[in-house]
Amino acid sequence: MRFIHLSDLHIGKRVNDFSMIEDQRYILDRILEIIKEEEPQAVLIAGDVYDKPLPPAEAVSLFDDFISRLAETDTEVFIISGNHDSAERLSFGAQIMDKQGIHFAGGYDGSTRCFSLEDEYGKVNFYMLPFLKPVHVRQAFPDDEKAAEITTFTDAVGFAIDKMNVNTDERNVLMAHQYCTDAIRSESEDISVGGLDNVDTYVFKPFDYTALGHLHGPQVTGTERIRYCGSPLKYSFSEVNQTKSLTIIEFGDKKDGVCKVHIRTPELVPMRDMRVVKGSFSELTDKSYYKLIDAEDYMRIILTDEEDIIGALAGLRAVYPNIMRLEYDNMRTRAAAIVPDSEGDDGRTPLEIFSGLYEAQNGKAMDEDQTGLISSLIDKVWGEDE
Repeated sequence: MRFIHLSDLHIGKRVNDFSMIEDQRYILDRILEIIKEEEPQAVLIAGDVYDKPLPPAEAVSLFDDFISRLAETDTEVFIISGNHDSAERLSFGAQIMDKQGIHFAGGYDGSTRCFSLEDEYGKVNFYMLPFLKPVHVRQAFPDDEKAAEITTFTDAVGFAIDKMNVNTDERNVLMAHQYCTDAIRSESEDISVGGLDNVDTYVFKPFDYTALGHLHGPQVTGTERIRYCGSPLKYSFSEVNQTKSLTIIEFGDKKDGVCKVHIRTPELVPMRDMRVVKGSFSELTDKSYYKLIDAEDYMRIILTDEEDIIGALAGLRAVYPNIMRLEYDNMRTRAAAIVPDSEGDDGRTPLEIFSGLYEAQNGKAMDEDQTGLISSLIDKVWGEDE
């Protein structure tokens, strides 16, 4: 049996105030092309369909178009809610959608939706576990003493899995949207202070494959069969070196408790990539430089000029229209990160204190005109105080 693992679409997301909706439309079209080429029996979307609990109309319209076209492929589709989704809104009309082969799992109510598909080797069971917190388990089982004591995410997910009564003689797949211990995060993901949302991967032992969502970088955690497929697009500059992909899983038969699994990760090439470029204003606006890269990509530009360039953003935008961030890396900005604190009265005059601060922040001393200006301002202020 072949199935495709997706997650973290984040439809409707804005990155540095740039709408990603057209990029998302492009990549969803590419995903549909791959689905039609691969002809999987199932498509799994492991949470964070939308970027916000109340997504904009254009995001809802885009996802509606995507799942409508998915339904035309006669592929079973399984979708769970992530921490960015509104469970209730995402699963609206779920009973009607079930009849079209589009299956949603919204909030956790103590039961886990499970659907079974068959191939020549028998059943494959797909368990749909939406984003889960300890409080969700305690609320779902108010009279259970064990549930009442649950405080960690590992215990919450483990408790929910125990309630599934998984038959390990059959082939089983779990969909979940959690952060696994030791997995690698990106800047565009929600971070829990102190790792309080960690889930230890041993809880996934009953499953032959665990399709995870939540983290944007494709990666395995624990074993090759516990995987984050990652987001289909880059959503922060911390992801510039990631290769985005979708995950294709093929199950063979299961003997002696071991299921044959083959995994592929075809690359997803975006309409516009994200890149970081660094250099002086003159270097980056020289045609011999920018003709070698795709200037339409989303850019984080780092200028190395020692002096701020007047009109730099407008000048760079003439070449790189999709600049998301403009920064400087020079003696001044590097020194600003290590400005020392001055404690108490160290005997320096106000001019000496200001001169030291200026040099620490800018990497050079004030010139004669600047010193004269500051001296006159200090004399004026101190003169008024006297």
